[in-house]
Amino acid sequence: MGLYIGKRVLAIIPIILFSTLLMFVMIRVGPVDPAEAYLAAAHIQPDDEVLAAKRHEFGLDQPLLMQYVQSVGRLLRLDFGHSYLSNMPVWGEVAQKLPATLQLASASIVLALVVSIPLGVLAAIYKNRLVDHVIRVFAYIGACVPVFWIGYLLMFFISVKLEWLPVEGRGSVQHLILPSITLALWLIAIYARLLRTTVLEELKEAYVRYARARGIKERVILYKYVLRIAIAPLITGLGINLGKLLTGAIIVEQVFSWPGFGRYFIEAIINRDIPVIQCYVMLSVCVIAGSNLIADLLQLFLDPRIARKGRASQG
Repeated sequence: MGLYIGKRVLAIIPIILFSTLLMFVMIRVGPVDPAEAYLAAAHIQPDDEVLAAKRHEFGLDQPLLMQYVQSVGRLLRLDFGHSYLSNMPVWGEVAQKLPATLQLASASIVLALVVSIPLGVLAAIYKNRLVDHVIRVFAYIGACVPVFWIGYLLMFFISVKLEWLPVEGRGSVQHLILPSITLALWLIAIYARLLRTTVLEELKEAYVRYARARGIKERVILYKYVLRIAIAPLITGLGINLGKLLTGAIIVEQVFSWPGFGRYFIEAIINRDIPVIQCYVMLSVCVIAGSNLIADLLQLFLDPRIARKGRASQG
């Protein structure tokens, strides 16, 4: 098991390095010159002399290999430079805005798991009955409806018409309810359908028939044996969908004026603030890679057969 975990950890390194290379190439060969973007954000007229001085300051006149090595070194030190707009260190500003995004994402994940697991189990238990049909229709709608439309709909009815919850901003727990529901709805739809399918497949396995023959209660079989194995793909899906969760957080933060990293990233795109964009991309890559690693380790804990299958395939 230790060898399996070590290989999974080492597999993250080439992914991150390839991401840094891809980002470096896109910035250097892209239509936006970092020096021109900086001068435009600072409202400075870019003549040839000023542009050349700024390119030299940014190291853009050095060989590409040297630029890439220096760029990786800065990233390892969490040195993303200064924002073109505020002229403040990017990582300092991100550290102030990231807790809001993490709070929203964490609340959405918890809500998605708390709601989707019972729905998926109920849909499997009552297969092809009214409860199953209702849950499947809900899951279909939740997976198809755009996130921003759900957000505006909830805002209009819950906040504007009924005046139950705040419209926008961040402060109390009440401010968190509508954004987290909006962000979690599509996850609930996906995981409820996934868990339903997995539970139905596990109920056909031989160990379930053997447990029933021994007289073990159906509820014990379902919650002690079947659900422990059936929930493993859901955890894997959570790691895979975390990237989509970050993308959805950008939209939700914009709709509800949530002062998080996603909204900060949108402002950076509009103003061509390249250091902020670099920070967002690299942080997203690390979060996605790390979440996939955690999902693999959790799945290994729930189903130790994975490590044995890996050793058998190598042998």
